[in-house]
Amino acid sequence: MAKIQITLVRSTIGQKPEARATVRSLGLRKIGSTTIKEANPAILGMVRRVQHLVETREVE
Repeated sequence: MAKIQITLVRSTIGQKPEARATVRSLGLRKIGSTTIKEANPAILGMVRRVQHLVETREVE
C-alpha cells in the first residue's frame, strides 16, 4: 500500500475542536511538523477533513 507524507502548514488556532483533534491524531503538533502514514481509507478521510490545514504528497 502507498504511503503519504502529511505536513501541517496552517495553525489549528481558531479551528473547531474536531479539526484540532484530527490533526493531533494524525501525529502533527507544530506548524511544519511532518509524519508519514499508510494511505488507507481511515487516514485519507482524516486528511480530507483537515485538507485546509495540511499538505500531502505520496512517498515511496
